[in-house]
Amino acid sequence: MLIDVIITLRILVEIALFSLIGQGALYLLSGANREQNVFYMVLKTLASPATRFARWITPRFVIDRHVGWVALFLLALLWVALAIAKQIVGAVELG
Repeated sequence: MLIDVIITLRILVEIALFSLIGQGALYLLSGANREQNVFYMVLKTLASPATRFARWITPRFVIDRHVGWVALFLLALLWVALAIAKQIVGAVELG
């Protein structure tokens, strides 16, 4: 039961993580017109909860351009933590 919750959380983290990575790739490819790009806006919407959380926990002197990197780092850290939790819970449930 608990492992199902961990797997679901890990999938949500992966969606946000891949959205941030895709948003970064489109940032580089589309240049100045990225705000008119539909795919960029979809990825930005999917990654916005992670970005808002990163903005909330970072100090004010961190500029908004760097908040995406903080969100990416936090999501990667959470993804690894959930992978470790999955392994521990899976080992406990088996025996």
